[in-house]
Amino acid sequence: MGLLKEISILLKKEFTLEWRQKYALGGILLYVLSTVFILFISFQKISPQLWNVLFWTIMLFASINAVVKSFVQESGARQLYYYQLANPLAILLSKMIYNTLLLLAIGGLTFVALGFIAGSPVKVAGQFAAALFFGSLGFSITFTFVSAIAAKADKGSTLMAILSFPVVIPIILLLVNLSAHSIGLLGGTNVVRDIMMLVAIDLVLLALGMVLFPFLWRD
Repeated sequence: MGLLKEISILLKKEFTLEWRQKYALGGILLYVLSTVFILFISFQKISPQLWNVLFWTIMLFASINAVVKSFVQESGARQLYYYQLANPLAILLSKMIYNTLLLLAIGGLTFVALGFIAGSPVKVAGQFAAALFFGSLGFSITFTFVSAIAAKADKGSTLMAILSFPVVIPIILLLVNLSAHSIGLLGGTNVVRDIMMLVAIDLVLLALGMVLFPFLWRD
């Protein structure tokens, strides 16, 4: 069976499991909506700068809650079953693709919810959409691979936080700059350079994951 075929089958499996375990997705939606509601009753007015910070703060913690379960929820017996049937790269890539789509949906929900209570300050939609896409991709790659490492060790949640922090920081900084530029808070910055740097980080993380995950999967 080819790699693409395995990825499509495993991706379908991810959607099926998520549909059966609706409580996980429901918890994420509840987190986003309740956070936005708390902001609505706490602030009289949300400035564009505060809107930008709040959006990526919600996205960061929603991403952690959404992606942390990628491998941690997999039992040892299920992992052994996958080990006998599937290519480890197909397993990793299917989870990354699924998590990216999930984070894009969460980002869209967060954007709509924040826009409903505070309006949308975004002036250049294309730049903001690019930041959201590559940011979701970066979060997905990072947290999915770190989740795989944490699943192999005790105290996985602590290990995940330690390993993710230095990788997520440069992604967050670039995302805040890109979205601030799309809102009109920054001028004269090189948007193309920031996007290329974000893409480069995503590609480096993806390459590291694809090289290291097969060795981790055999452990």
